[in-house]
Amino acid sequence: MKPLPTLASAAFIALALLVPASAAPWELVWADEFDQPGLPDPARWDYEVGFIRNREAQFYTRARPENARVENGHLVIEARQEDWPNPDFQAGAAGPWRRSRAAAEFTSASLVTLGKAAWTYGRIEVRAQLPSARGTWPAIWMLGTNIREVGWPACGEIDIMEFVGYDPGVVHANIHTRSYNHIQRTAKGARLPLPTASDAFHVYAVEWFPDRLDFYVDDHKFFSFANEGTGSDAWPFNRDHYLILNLAIGGDWGGQRGIDSEAFPQRFLIDYVRVYRTPAASAP
Repeated sequence: MKPLPTLASAAFIALALLVPASAAPWELVWADEFDQPGLPDPARWDYEVGFIRNREAQFYTRARPENARVENGHLVIEARQEDWPNPDFQAGAAGPWRRSRAAAEFTSASLVTLGKAAWTYGRIEVRAQLPSARGTWPAIWMLGTNIREVGWPACGEIDIMEFVGYDPGVVHANIHTRSYNHIQRTAKGARLPLPTASDAFHVYAVEWFPDRLDFYVDDHKFFSFANEGTGSDAWPFNRDHYLILNLAIGGDWGGQRGIDSEAFPQRFLIDYVRVYRTPAASAP
């Protein structure tokens, strides 16, 4: 069982154990320690359902323990090789790829805090162990809650951690905005060699301030993105973003070198999620 930090101890954890770059005192405002077995806590988590993005191979399911469950003190997001019918399939559809597939060959889960919790500024950290097979694409990331109004990438995207199984031992952090995104080949980010990413748990974190985003693995800052002061096209990070934990299979990036279908099931293990703010940011 993992002790849930109290507000009084949060500064010690954030400053003494994780050694964040800033000197700000951190205050715990939201957490899930995944200590209650069963389905993820519905008060904290919702789900994406279906074929969602990036022409990925998996169908995301809702509240299905085979794909998302809490056991042994961890959130387990499990990708499985199995046929799953696509309810949006349209025979002969020449339009969106989501409707042209009669079924998926894989299932998985994508958990979101949209409608449950969202944050502006603070420290968001996730302790996780990653899958390893070629074709896997786990991610810890955030999107602006205004995505339905302004679309992507205008809403902003903060990729705290991404990993693709064909490039083992390397993790990535990225940001996407209207000015900086992979469609225009202007996305900003960094990669960090991490040989034990799939063998051990590591703490992936972003420290988010009005003037910058700092990205960490354990106590090592390896990427920083500055607010240039040029407006929301470059910096849409002055409003609430929600958290996403997902395990994708294949897709535009994760599937560039195929999928090792004999390596399934694959599991993305999350030990905890903790969100901190400075006392000033936490005040009403």
